[in-house]
Amino acid sequence: MNRKSTKTVFTLMLLSAMLISGCGGDANNAANKTTPNNADNTPSATNAGDDTALDTSPVTFTFFGADASPNWNKMQDDVGKAITEKTGVTLEAEFDVGSGGGDQKIAMMAASGDVPDLIFAKGSLSTLVDAGLIIDMTDLIDKYAPNLKKVYGENMNRLKYSLDDQSIYQIPTNVGVDQQSFDATGGFEIQHRVLKELGYPKIRTVADFEKVLKEYVAKHPETDGQPTIPLTLNADDWKIMITVTNPAFISTGAPDDGEYYVDPETYEAKLHYKRPEEKEYFRWLNGMYNQGLLDKDTFVQKDDQYKAKVASGRVLGLISQEWEYQDGENALKAAGKDEYTYGHFPVTMSEEYKDHSFMRTGIDGYGIAITTAAKDPERIIKWLDWMSSDEGQVLRNWGVEGKHYTVSADGKREMLPEVRDGLANDTANYQKNTGIGQYLIFGARYGDGVKDPTDNYYTTSFPEQIVASYSEAEKESLAGYNATTWKDLFPKEDEFPVKETGALYNLPVPTDGQYQVIYKKTQDIVRKRIPEAILSKPGDFDKVYDSFLAELDKAGAQDMEKEFTELVKKRVSLWTGKNF
Repeated sequence: MNRKSTKTVFTLMLLSAMLISGCGGDANNAANKTTPNNADNTPSATNAGDDTALDTSPVTFTFFGADASPNWNKMQDDVGKAITEKTGVTLEAEFDVGSGGGDQKIAMMAASGDVPDLIFAKGSLSTLVDAGLIIDMTDLIDKYAPNLKKVYGENMNRLKYSLDDQSIYQIPTNVGVDQQSFDATGGFEIQHRVLKELGYPKIRTVADFEKVLKEYVAKHPETDGQPTIPLTLNADDWKIMITVTNPAFISTGAPDDGEYYVDPETYEAKLHYKRPEEKEYFRWLNGMYNQGLLDKDTFVQKDDQYKAKVASGRVLGLISQEWEYQDGENALKAAGKDEYTYGHFPVTMSEEYKDHSFMRTGIDGYGIAITTAAKDPERIIKWLDWMSSDEGQVLRNWGVEGKHYTVSADGKREMLPEVRDGLANDTANYQKNTGIGQYLIFGARYGDGVKDPTDNYYTTSFPEQIVASYSEAEKESLAGYNATTWKDLFPKEDEFPVKETGALYNLPVPTDGQYQVIYKKTQDIVRKRIPEAILSKPGDFDKVYDSFLAELDKAGAQDMEKEFTELVKKRVSLWTGKNF
């Protein structure tokens, strides 16, 4: 499964900034500025009838999140305090502390039946559904959640679990409805100091990328007294997908369907490693390693060691998503070393391919589920509905009026400069104190580029704010490429059709039977043989890679692919009405 989730440090934090009421200013004025306009007669969570009235008496819900959350402050940040003040809700939260995306912890929950009230399970939701530990929210949403229905609108059908089980087991909260991305935060990364010294060279293909790294490291074999590292990747546990294996399909013109490539015409699925063009991508990495351009420790270093190398400033290039390496980049920013941070480029094997990063998948993502342990699911759904209201979305995205943002006489919201700069350059401390960026998953939301009834954007990720958050080094690099944001360099959304299959890394798959057995075997093979192919002698590469593909089929990959193909076709039938 792919574990993405995307933006520059400031953009990510503010795009994901999730909460807080206008309690920092005049309550009446705040209500006039941020409360939803009900001209369409859609009731809000705070003014509807008895069924949707919000109970604000103190209550504590237990929660587990499959992502790590090192800046969680037990809701004692500004945002958390405001949530409790406005809704009465306090979260007793636990987050995954390892690098396994919660899989191990959730498997233990499924086996024991011991679950919290709420869970953000990512790719392990099926494990809990099959164990009978997740409730169907369909009736609760229909009766108690007008804001959820309003936000998802015509996408409600996409919330259904499957063609065979049309329950709503989770509400997708890591994606925004009608999302318009204004910046790129993935691809191939190069430090700004490199770009500047080499005169902002063309970086469009892997050959261009390789040339830049080779030229710069030849001039600067050391950085601050340590050996310069042209390129390093993070292969620790599931993150091998983000920096090693996913780039194989990204750089060869395919969209992100997790471990599969799915034919857009026939919906036939196969493990993406079987595409001949991807073999050539791994051959390129093999060449990088044998030239000494790929860090020799790539496949033995741990996540913290990888981030420490990024934080040292001696890594010239990365192939990743900004959220994956942002801790290291944040350390560079905090140290005032903006020239050691990174720009983003849509690098592919050759110019015949297009980076599909901005291909739209529609509403389909990981989200919040209510478990059978919840004693008051009605109170929980009403709380999630409040968080999804226009008022709640503005508050959780922008923070406290007067403390995190202001509203001008003409009604324009603006983030306070010190907050914007703090989130961009001292993210951890600012996030821990303000809570901005901590509450992304607790409610439905509109995406970037969507405006609320006051004609302001719901989120803080829009062109003016993005540009304002850039460092001078970043602005210089962008100017060197005649661009305003990194997205200007990437293929745009309208160059691709909307994927009617959605984000297939989020497709529920069987948790018992042969599928999981085969999947585990193939993953073990991938994580062993892909590094082996990359580290092999160039003359041995074909033999190693071809043996790898044969080993996948021997493990049952073809049966697994057939089963996944049928699941894809059922999803398309559910969402579009097509018959197969």
